[in-house]
Amino acid sequence: MTDKKIRVLVAKPGLDGHDRGAKVVARALRDAGMEVIYTGLRQTPEMIAEAALQEDVDVVGLSVLSGAHMALTPRIMELLRANGQTHVKVFIGGIIPDEDLVRLKEMGVTGVYGPGASTDDIIRDIKETVAG
Repeated sequence: MTDKKIRVLVAKPGLDGHDRGAKVVARALRDAGMEVIYTGLRQTPEMIAEAALQEDVDVVGLSVLSGAHMALTPRIMELLRANGQTHVKVFIGGIIPDEDLVRLKEMGVTGVYGPGASTDDIIRDIKETVAG
């Protein structure tokens, strides 16, 4: 019997058009044995929450380089809760100022990663979070 694969939705909310980092992380997660769904660029919070619901994911990974993380993340968290997806863990990567870390954690974000973060660390953190 095989263990259930971790399902991860990688999303690019907002108008940011830079997705190289998101694609690198998505590939690393896939190579680590996770099922990865990549939404593509310029997704609204509503589109991301709906995709998370339809795909029955364990994790949503947000990539935000535009600086709009404090506007987009609360709405995504609100929509996930409204959909009954309180079990879904949210990770965010991008240009995140230190002063926003506490507020992101308070709203329920599990992990925050800046430029140059190790994919091994991200993989480990997702596996540990989903497992327990």
